Amino acid sequence: MTAWTTGDGLLGDFLADPDNATLDMTTAVERCSKALGLKQSVVYLADIQQRLLLPLTGHGQPLDIDASLAGWAYRTQSLRVEEEDVSCLTAWLPLLDGAERLGVVAVLAPTLDAVLLRRARALASLLAMMITSKRAYKESFVRRTRTDTMQLPAELLRAFLPPRTIGTAHVVSTAVLEPAYEIAGDGFDHALTPTTLHASILDSMGHDLASGLATSVTLAACRNARRTGADLPHLAESVDAALTRWLPEQFCTGVLAQLDLASGVLRWINCGHPAPLLIRAQALVPRALEKEADPPLGFPSAFTSDPREVHQIALEPGDRVLMYTDGTTESRMRNGTEFGLERFVDYVVRAAASGELAPETLRRLIHSLLESESTGLRDDATILLFEWKRPQP
Repeated sequence: MTAWTTGDGLLGDFLADPDNATLDMTTAVERCSKALGLKQSVVYLADIQQRLLLPLTGHGQPLDIDASLAGWAYRTQSLRVEEEDVSCLTAWLPLLDGAERLGVVAVLAPTLDAVLLRRARALASLLAMMITSKRAYKESFVRRTRTDTMQLPAELLRAFLPPRTIGTAHVVSTAVLEPAYEIAGDGFDHALTPTTLHASILDSMGHDLASGLATSVTLAACRNARRTGADLPHLAESVDAALTRWLPEQFCTGVLAQLDLASGVLRWINCGHPAPLLIRAQALVPRALEKEADPPLGFPSAFTSDPREVHQIALEPGDRVLMYTDGTTESRMRNGTEFGLERFVDYVVRAAASGELAPETLRRLIHSLLESESTGLRDDATILLFEWKRPQP
């Protein structure tokens, strides 16, 4: 019997059967594993704070992302193999939806040769697509990734947030935000077209349902204008108009940016927000993106009638641009001092020097920030980081 009929052909039969599209995840994983000649497979999803890998199928126990082989596969986005006993090996493979880390899959087999590893990777790719296509309406997926009760402002805002990480071979953009279950006024957005990365970070006045609503309206207005091909000034004008009309008592600071993927030219508008930071050659480029800020989004006419100013800089391959809200640097250390911009930048620079992946840099950074303080965050803390690599001819 050929490899095709014993493995790849059975997987093809599974994919060709329309009834399999409605299977629950546990049954689908079992049938896919059998079709590929694998002994057993267990899917784990990362919780929203990226501390634990929680079993979605099977009967596994939660696994610590920072202290397990499964976590190592998640952190590095690479394969890890361990020997359970003399008759079974476990391959841990990351579940990736493009650039976004969803979790890992544990594939058990008596042996793992090149053919079985290829099939295990095929299974991981298939499962990632299945999870991504179903998590928008499968409540079990959402519940599995939560370890605490979500507050209403956070529930509202998270419904508008994009995937945590997006990217191509030439650019990756990734973000984190805390407190994960109580976030209210902070938000981020990023999206890709064939030519452009669109990225923004937002911080609405207050820390309640109204501030979350203001951020949600800002996100919707940004996307609505962006999807008609609006340039940056028109995009900002659309947000101003939306907030002025629907939430006249609210305003929002933010940075709205567009990165040309071919040339690396970055254009941005700073609306009353902390200036982005530029990390180049494993070092901060001082004041590279510091410009006089425009008024916050929502009521610019109260400050000035001048049009918003668009700034521009040409990035170099490997550059990282870091956007953040002030809750990030204003959190308190255990000795009472602020976490501060210098410590914040130093962490990112050291991570870049070590070759750490951008999503892992932010995961570790936000955890360091949370673990460094003793009284809780003084404000929402959101960080967005993107890295550009010049496309090869």
